[in-house]
Amino acid sequence: MKKYIKENGITYELIGEQYYPLLELPEQKEIGKYGRMHLEYLKEHRKGRYTNLLSEGTLNQRLYEIDVEAKAMVEHIIPHLANERGIDENLKAYDMLRWVAEMNNIKASAEEIVLREVVLV
Repeated sequence: MKKYIKENGITYELIGEQYYPLLELPEQKEIGKYGRMHLEYLKEHRKGRYTNLLSEGTLNQRLYEIDVEAKAMVEHIIPHLANERGIDENLKAYDMLRWVAEMNNIKASAEEIVLREVVLV
């Protein structure tokens, strides 16, 4: 008997008198804030898609991609919104509290846009 056989793309190993499949989980990447939010959205509102991604073994990779895309989008949007609203280093030097308040408002706006465009889709 052969020690290893391959059928239907799965490799089996002979242990004793029985062949057992050699299965490996795909690499699990660290999921951030937006990936976790998308996971909750899938579980609550897109159960079929969640089940498909989970059974295909691609859920973690998809959540990671969503997280990376959302972070990049937020980082791209913040400077544009700050520029549109006239928030710059001069304001930071002149009125620090107003600058912080404006930047927090801009970040919240950017995150809301990303939620609607990327995460809750």
